[in-house]
Amino acid sequence: MTPLLTDTTTAVVTGAARGIGAATAIRLAGDGMRVAVVDLDAADCAATVEAITAAGGHAAAFDADVADAEQVARVIERITEEIGAPTVLVNNAGITRDNLLFKMADEEWDAVVGVHLRGAFLMSRAVQKHIVEAGWGRIVNLSSTSALGNRGQANYAAAKAGLQGFTKTLAIELGRFGATVNAVAPGFTVTEMTAAAAVRAGVDFEEAIATMAAQIAVRRVGQPEDIANAISFLTSRGAGFVSGQVLYVAGGPVA
Repeated sequence: MTPLLTDTTTAVVTGAARGIGAATAIRLAGDGMRVAVVDLDAADCAATVEAITAAGGHAAAFDADVADAEQVARVIERITEEIGAPTVLVNNAGITRDNLLFKMADEEWDAVVGVHLRGAFLMSRAVQKHIVEAGWGRIVNLSSTSALGNRGQANYAAAKAGLQGFTKTLAIELGRFGATVNAVAPGFTVTEMTAAAAVRAGVDFEEAIATMAAQIAVRRVGQPEDIANAISFLTSRGAGFVSGQVLYVAGGPVA
C-alpha cells in the first residue's frame, strides 16, 4: 500500500501569491504537506497562507527573487529552519514580456529567461540536497503550450521549452535518489497574467476566453485548480514511476 504524505513533507511552491501557484499551494496543503508559499513579496502571499490555515493546513510565506542565487540559498535555508527540509518543489514563478522578435529588448529576453529557466535551475539545485538526503522527492516544473511556439513570445517559448529539457535531464540525474521530475504544460488558463496579456493586446478578456474555449476539445478554458490537480498527482507517492514527462493540461490534444 502506498504511504500517504504527512505534514512532515515540506513543499515549496514559487510564484504562489496568486493564480496557478496559489491554487497549487492550497491543493498540496490539502494533500497533507506543509507548504512554503514563495513570491517576490511575502506580504502578497497572505491570502494563500490564510486559505491554507483556515482549512486546517500548515503554510508560511517567504519572499525571494528566484533568479537571484543568494536569495534562493537564503530562502531555502529559512524554509528548512522554520517548517522543515523541503523534498517537494514546484517551480511555478513566471513573468511575461511579450514582443515580436524585432522589437524585443535585451532586458525583455533576459528577464523572462531569468525567472523561468534560471529560477527553476537555482531552486532545484538548492532543494536537491534535501531530496538526496531524504532519499525521496518530487520536482514539478511549469512549462506551457507556448513551448511549441507562439507569436510574440520568443523569450517565453524558449524558456518554457528549455524547462522541458531541464526536466528530462533532472529526471535522469535524480532518479537514483528516489526523486521524480516532471513538467506540467498548461494551455490557456484564466489568471491575472493572461488577463493582463489580453489588456496589453487590446483584447477584451471575456471575448478572448470565449474564443479560446471554442477551440478547446472540452469547450472551456483552464482554471488554476485544473493545473493544481495535475501537479497534485505528480507530487504524490503514487506517481513514483512517472518521471521525465511533460503533461499537457490543455483540455484536449496538443499538436
